[in-house]
Amino acid sequence: MARVDGVLGNGRQSRAHRRRLRHDAARHRALAVAGRALSAARRRGVRHHRVGRSETSGRIPARRGIHRVRHPEVGLAGAHRRYFRGGAGVLVDDGKEEGEKLLNLMRPRRPTDWIALALLCALVVGGAVSTVWLSQYAVAVHRLTRGIGDTVFYGADGQPWFRLDAQRHDVSLSEIAPDLQHAVVAVEDRRFYRHPGIDPIGLGRAIARDLRRQGGRLEGGSTLTQQLARTLFLSNARTYGRKIKEAGIALLIEAQLPKKQILEFYLNRVYLSAGVYGVETMSEHLFRKPASAVTLPEAAFIAGLIRAPSALSPWTNYDGALDRSHLVLSQMRGQGLITPAQEDAARRVRPRIQPYRQPSDTKAGWAKEFLRQQFRNEFGGDNPPDWQVHTAFRPTVQDAAERAVAAGIDRLRRPGLEAALVAIDPGTGDILAMVGGSNYGRSTYNRAVRSRRQPGSAFKPFVYAAALQHGYSPVSVLSNLGHVSAPGDPEWRPRSAEGTQPDQLTLRAALLESNNPAAADLQQRVGSGAVLRLASDAGLGGLPDVPSLALGTGLVSPLDLTAAYTMFPGEGQVARPRGIVSVFDAGGSQVFDKPVEREQLITPQVAFQMTSMLRDVIERGTGTAARALGVRGPVAGKTGTTDDYHDAWFVGFSASLVAGVWVGFDQPEPIGRDAYGARVALPIWADFMKRTAGELPASDFKVPAGVHAEELCNVSYVRPVEGCPTYFEYFKDGDTVPSALCPVHRGTLKQRATRAIEGFFRSLGSRIAGVFRR
Repeated sequence: MARVDGVLGNGRQSRAHRRRLRHDAARHRALAVAGRALSAARRRGVRHHRVGRSETSGRIPARRGIHRVRHPEVGLAGAHRRYFRGGAGVLVDDGKEEGEKLLNLMRPRRPTDWIALALLCALVVGGAVSTVWLSQYAVAVHRLTRGIGDTVFYGADGQPWFRLDAQRHDVSLSEIAPDLQHAVVAVEDRRFYRHPGIDPIGLGRAIARDLRRQGGRLEGGSTLTQQLARTLFLSNARTYGRKIKEAGIALLIEAQLPKKQILEFYLNRVYLSAGVYGVETMSEHLFRKPASAVTLPEAAFIAGLIRAPSALSPWTNYDGALDRSHLVLSQMRGQGLITPAQEDAARRVRPRIQPYRQPSDTKAGWAKEFLRQQFRNEFGGDNPPDWQVHTAFRPTVQDAAERAVAAGIDRLRRPGLEAALVAIDPGTGDILAMVGGSNYGRSTYNRAVRSRRQPGSAFKPFVYAAALQHGYSPVSVLSNLGHVSAPGDPEWRPRSAEGTQPDQLTLRAALLESNNPAAADLQQRVGSGAVLRLASDAGLGGLPDVPSLALGTGLVSPLDLTAAYTMFPGEGQVARPRGIVSVFDAGGSQVFDKPVEREQLITPQVAFQMTSMLRDVIERGTGTAARALGVRGPVAGKTGTTDDYHDAWFVGFSASLVAGVWVGFDQPEPIGRDAYGARVALPIWADFMKRTAGELPASDFKVPAGVHAEELCNVSYVRPVEGCPTYFEYFKDGDTVPSALCPVHRGTLKQRATRAIEGFFRSLGSRIAGVFRR
């Protein structure tokens, strides 16, 4: 095929005919012609019409006579006269490739052509996507013929731990009262037994209502089958995309399952209120009887909860739930399921409900609900049944944590006192255990995650870590501590719990004593910006930039604070906490994988120095009670107490475990006199560490390259003399190692003489420097 570039017409043609020739040429309605030179025929008057591009060797004059058109690349040749019927000729360009010629012929020229092409492409793409998507769910729907399985959570040991829907008890349709079956069908899907999965009439009414922006309609646009599809496979997002998915899956379900089985699945899976799924479980909660024994008023009462389970919770809005049940009875009477007399009799009954009953399985309740919420946040409900969720939690460690918290709260004997505990693997960030309160049956509020309280001195390690990162060493001296105040606010002066305040301290001594003026002074020296950046990078965001920041006046959660401490045993890398590790669908395909996330915040050398200083807190500082309570092996940690004893903390760690404990009241009030973290929170931590010592033993902390040890006096923190109690201090490359001899202990005669000489020259140097300063 050749593309038309121009038309030659003789003068005898009508104007309409010539216009049609030009139109046909412009639309590239080409004839199959030989790619040669063409000439006008019959020696008649010829008019030349240029349409589109012309690739002739020259301009064609518009005059009478014979005109020949030369192709630019070929000579003259005889033309095929059959292409000049009616005095018309065609000028061709045969220099293009055949593929390009065909493409030009198919190219749309009018807006309607473009619209048609776009619709065709959308139809093809949409069909392909829908086919792939439906095939994915077709397999899952087919499995429903064997019954609905449970999404099961597994512990880190690989053993099944709990189900996603723990409060659901499935029963067969024959074990559900007919009145309850009829009530649900009447109020939720009156044409259930007649439609193929979607109800065009109900859908039309729903669309009309949305257009009018009206609410309160009794009958919804989704059929029971669509609601089951949403419950099993989709989220509750109110989008058109979800509606389309819902309808497609509903058709698949109807094609695979009989109506009775669909109704049975629906009645066992429908959410009704207060975390209760299924009519059997709700009947037990409300009336303390099985679903097979409910009366007509009770059946209508349960069926009425489906549309708004939260707003119509019987335990918080009984009258609203009762009014809704009356509408259900009206629907049943209108559809001939009950007589008017039965409706009137049922309306006069006020079903008597029982107090809400907490779940019977409260063991590890906070941890399980935390994982369920993480699962729903990740997938939004878009999950078929029979999934496997593998978690980082260790059930044995979780049990030890709950026992330790319960024993600690019982020991304190303060009504209403709560506690939280979080345990994390510093190498991976795996949450090994989580306790959110003292009694899950009494309160399901997860204080380990949701409660944000002041950490007190438990925040100080981040101030000291920032200082070490900026060139300080554990024996750098903080002086003039008796006169520390806030810049621009001389009235603010931090106080220490001991009452007396030394004028100078090394960083190590200040931390093991938990000295407040030293921490405040160090923050001012390093800069609050550096402290805030380190804390924020560690996961403690939103803290205030105030002078009291170093004293722990910001708000943190036990989970966040415990995770932030992982940088110390983790060689400077903070490990982001993870609860769910991986998820597999019903076909065994992995649909989620949570990798280990670690971020280097401080150098390994600084992390080891901090670990060494925090070990000293246990050995000689505010945390010595840990050893008295039986904790063995290399461990480190820090106590924390807030003003007026509202909050008590202890966060401690070994090389393989970081655990944080908080104790306090939900509404802040003093825990008691002298309720320090060492007396209130540390015993719970110690009990937990002892219970897990067999499974998570404390091993030595690894000394990184670039750190060397020097023997110092553990009183004066300088070179020891004879009679000094000593310890090994760890210095990173670049740190200044003390050269002076201990001035506190007597030492040998030679050491005393050396010390005197050193003192003389130091004094002389100071005086000379003072002269030059003047």
